Amino acid sequence: MTQLSTAPSTTSRKRAATFDPIELEILWKRLISVVDEASAAFVRTCFSTLVRDGNDFAIVLTDAQGRSLAQSTMSLPGFIGCLPATVRHVLDKYPAPTMQEGDVFITNDPWKGSGHIHDVTTVTPIFRDGGVVAFAAVVSHLVDIGGKLRSNSSREIYEEGLQIPMMKLLDAGKPNEVLIEMIMQNVRAPEQGMGDIWAQVSACRKMGERLQGLLDTVDLEALGAEVRRRSEQAMRDAISKIPDGIYESTVLHDGFEKPIELKCKLTVTGDRIDIDYAGSSAQLARAVNVVPIYTFAYTVYGIKTLLCPDIPNNEGSFVPITTTAPLGSLLNPTYPAASGGRSAIGHLLPACVFRALGNVLPEKVWAGGSPNSSMTMSGEYQGRRFAVVNFVNAGQGANARRDGFSAMSFPANLGNTPVEMMESLAPIRVLRREVRRGSGGAGRHPGGCGISFEYELLPDASNVSASFLMTQLKSSPPGLAGGGAGKPGQLLINGEVVDPTEPRVLNGGDRVLMETAGGGAYGTPA
Repeated sequence: MTQLSTAPSTTSRKRAATFDPIELEILWKRLISVVDEASAAFVRTCFSTLVRDGNDFAIVLTDAQGRSLAQSTMSLPGFIGCLPATVRHVLDKYPAPTMQEGDVFITNDPWKGSGHIHDVTTVTPIFRDGGVVAFAAVVSHLVDIGGKLRSNSSREIYEEGLQIPMMKLLDAGKPNEVLIEMIMQNVRAPEQGMGDIWAQVSACRKMGERLQGLLDTVDLEALGAEVRRRSEQAMRDAISKIPDGIYESTVLHDGFEKPIELKCKLTVTGDRIDIDYAGSSAQLARAVNVVPIYTFAYTVYGIKTLLCPDIPNNEGSFVPITTTAPLGSLLNPTYPAASGGRSAIGHLLPACVFRALGNVLPEKVWAGGSPNSSMTMSGEYQGRRFAVVNFVNAGQGANARRDGFSAMSFPANLGNTPVEMMESLAPIRVLRREVRRGSGGAGRHPGGCGISFEYELLPDASNVSASFLMTQLKSSPPGLAGGGAGKPGQLLINGEVVDPTEPRVLNGGDRVLMETAGGGAYGTPA
């Protein structure tokens, strides 16, 4: 890791770096308010419904070494494990002493970002007294990145769209015009895409401005160290309550020619957990591969939700946890693996953790649920090029305390795209969107229900490219403790059940019905 040049504030030289509990809570709330204000600026200035309505983004403040300090309230939880790693990759290529005020770095490299090229990340150094004291980082899903429409049919990353290596978007405030022109030439909705990227820049600048007031009163390095120390200790204390041992699980995904297997071996030793995914399926020539940082992010998130759901989201929470997967496996693929649909697999990793720990934490784990689905459409209508991505959530598993939630997204807190926005951005008419009654598993606590979402292409629409990311169509979300499995999902076009793997061409009058899976139940029926 690059050694950074940072300048301690005058305040830090005047007082010891100790914090009483009340002071620490106040300072923590101020940190959260800084990133939340940046989040609000991003949502207000972005162009995409993926951000405003779908909530597919994250904003993180890190320290000068790229260790996360705080994440905005509405950020996708899994990205807390991705964004700090991206900051550290920036530092590997651009050491802090070479950075200037006004620099903004950008990439969508899956291995250095958040797992697929559809997510673009910007990183901005924050300066104080001439040195880098922190970084603002934003990641969001662009509505289009060129290439094929996002689907599981892509066989390698080159089919998926434009790859942006780690580089400067702004150099001391001067835009990289060649890069901007390259992006706009290669995506289907250039104004929308660059609009979202400039909104990221705006959010990073807002975070830097608001952080200055806090730096007037506190040493950020000392505050970050204390927050991380307490979070790490809380996680270690929680892990220590689990008996030492090896806990294993297997979770299935629909797969293609054969089901995909995720094998998890979770080893508890004192106050640490090591997770090994050896034995999981090999990487595929399909867009479902999960790069290591995404594997880590959603594994540790599953552990955190079970053991320490209320402690702050920061680097300290994850220090006692490691993840490994064999190189060339689905959870550690080699370049140029396609990964556009990596959430279908990555979002099942918390379920691997839950099933592994089900016997020792029966009152905390919950039954299997289904990741959210999405539909992507692109084409021309009435002389206007359009590109849209809409989310459709699913049923979640029940636990020992409650029924499963319906029409929800877990482990990503993605929103169901409003019908009004769908109809205004694409030539479709929504016929119904309703809870899919009876799709949740039966049990003492029933599983949550999925969604039935049906729409049709407007009569004068034609040659509309459409793709669908759906999962749990063959493998039902399983129940726990004797509870029944949820009902699988399905995709129908003009009344015919079809495989969502391959993109489709739709024309006026075509009807699409997406039915997402229900969640598993907990406990045998009374």
